Amino acid sequence: MILQNRDISFGDRRLVGQVKAKDQIQKILKSGRLSHSYLITGPDGSGKTAFALALAEVVNGIDHYTDLKGSSFSKKTSWFTHPDIHVFIPLPSKTSDGELKSRLELLANDPYEIIDFSSRPVLSDTESSKNLQAFYSIAYYHEEIRPRTVYKPNEGNRTVIVINGIDTMRKESANAFLKLLEEPSDKILFILTASKTDQLLPTIVSRCQQIRLNPLSNEEVANGLIRFDGIDQESAQFLARLANGNYSVSRFFDPEKLKKSRVEMIDFLRFSYTQDVADILAIIQHWSRSLNRENQIALCNSLELLLRDLLIYSETKESALITNRDQMEVIEKFCTTMKDAKIDQMIEHLQHLKELLYQNVQLKYIFTSLSFRFFYQMRGLEPPISKHNSWQHLPAYSEL
Repeated sequence: MILQNRDISFGDRRLVGQVKAKDQIQKILKSGRLSHSYLITGPDGSGKTAFALALAEVVNGIDHYTDLKGSSFSKKTSWFTHPDIHVFIPLPSKTSDGELKSRLELLANDPYEIIDFSSRPVLSDTESSKNLQAFYSIAYYHEEIRPRTVYKPNEGNRTVIVINGIDTMRKESANAFLKLLEEPSDKILFILTASKTDQLLPTIVSRCQQIRLNPLSNEEVANGLIRFDGIDQESAQFLARLANGNYSVSRFFDPEKLKKSRVEMIDFLRFSYTQDVADILAIIQHWSRSLNRENQIALCNSLELLLRDLLIYSETKESALITNRDQMEVIEKFCTTMKDAKIDQMIEHLQHLKELLYQNVQLKYIFTSLSFRFFYQMRGLEPPISKHNSWQHLPAYSEL
C-alpha cells in the first residue's frame, strides 16, 4: 500500500489541467500496485515535470502538491528536501554546480518553472545568451545518476529517480540506463519525462508505464493563471489564447505589452504590404528592445492567430469563428485587400521562424526576413529568394 488514505485528489494543490492523466495516476495510487518505472510524455509546457514531482512526493508521503488528507508519513515539506528523491535535468557540456543548483531551487519554488538549458540558456534577461545543447552524457550518467540508484530508501517507500528530458540521452547513456530498467530493484522508482518519444530506445519505452499529457486547453491555461499566478480573468484569457497550450511559457507573458504589441503587429502587416522600410525597422527595433524572448514568442503566437483568423474569414465569412473578434474591421479590410494572399504559407513561415527564436536567433533578423516574404505572399506571389537561401534576405532588403 502506498498510502494509508487513498481518498486523495492527485496534485489538487498545484497541477494544472490534465484531468485524464490525473485520473490515471489516481487509479495507480488507489490500487496500491506501483510499477518500477513511469514515462510521462507530452508537449512543452503541458506539465510533465510538475506531474513527475507530484508523483514522487505522493509515493514518499509528502504533503505538498497533493493534499494527503492526514495520510502523510514524511516530515519533509517538498521533494527538494527529501533524501530519497533525486531530480536530474539535461546539462550542457560545461555547467557549474552553482548553475545547476540555482535551477533546481527555482523548480523547488514552482514545478512549472522553465529551467532547461535549451529553452532558457540563462536565468536573467539581463545576461547575454547563446543556444545551448543539453543532454545526458555517459559521464553524467555514471557519475551522477547511476550512484543514486544503489541508495536504499532512507525515509520513504522508494528511492525515486526523476529524469527530465530522457529523450536527450546520448545513445551510450541510454544503453547503460536500459540495463537498470531490465533488472529493476523493488526499492527504486524511475519517473521519466520526454517530449519526443520517437527519439527514445523502444526498449526503454516498453519497460515503462506511460502517462500521456495533452496540450492544455485555453480554459485550463487561463484557470491556472488565475488560480496560481494571480492574473485577472480578462488578462488570463487573453494570455491563454497566445500560449498555444503551454502554461509554463504563458506566465512569462506581459499582458499590457502584448496588447500594445497587437496594435503594432497590425501595423507591421500594413507596412510589410507597402514595404515602408523605416516604419518596419522602427517596429522591429522596438520589439527587440522591449520584449523578452517569451513575449517575443507570444507576439508570434498572436500574429499566427490573426493570420488564422484572416484565413478562416476569407473562406467562411463567419465572424463567430474568429478569435480576434474585436479586430473584425481590420480583418474584413485585410481580406478585401489581399484576396489572393497565400496566408497558409505566411503561417508556415511564421511557425518556422518562431522555432528560430527558441534557438536564440535575434528577432530583428527574423522579422526583417518575414516582412520581405510577406510583401510577396500577401499579393499571392512567390518570394524571389528561396527559403533554402535565407542568408540572402538581409542584403536584398537593404537594397529596397
